[in-house]
Amino acid sequence: MATTKTREIRQLTDEEIYQAIHDAKEEMFNLRFQWASGQLEDYTRIRQLKKAVARYLTILRERDLAAEVVQEENNA
Repeated sequence: MATTKTREIRQLTDEEIYQAIHDAKEEMFNLRFQWASGQLEDYTRIRQLKKAVARYLTILRERDLAAEVVQEENNA
């Protein structure tokens, strides 16, 4: 996925988010390889992918924390 807004990410399922993380990391690997060989033209793409992965992971963590809160409320 290219740059994705947080609102759009929140609509994805966990499986889709994990797949997007995998795809972004794979693309980052390829871009780093191009960079090392001197073929990379768009250096900003690496930064964009890093930020996208951080967004995905943040939303997954928010979901985990929300699930914990709900579980604690049910146990109380």
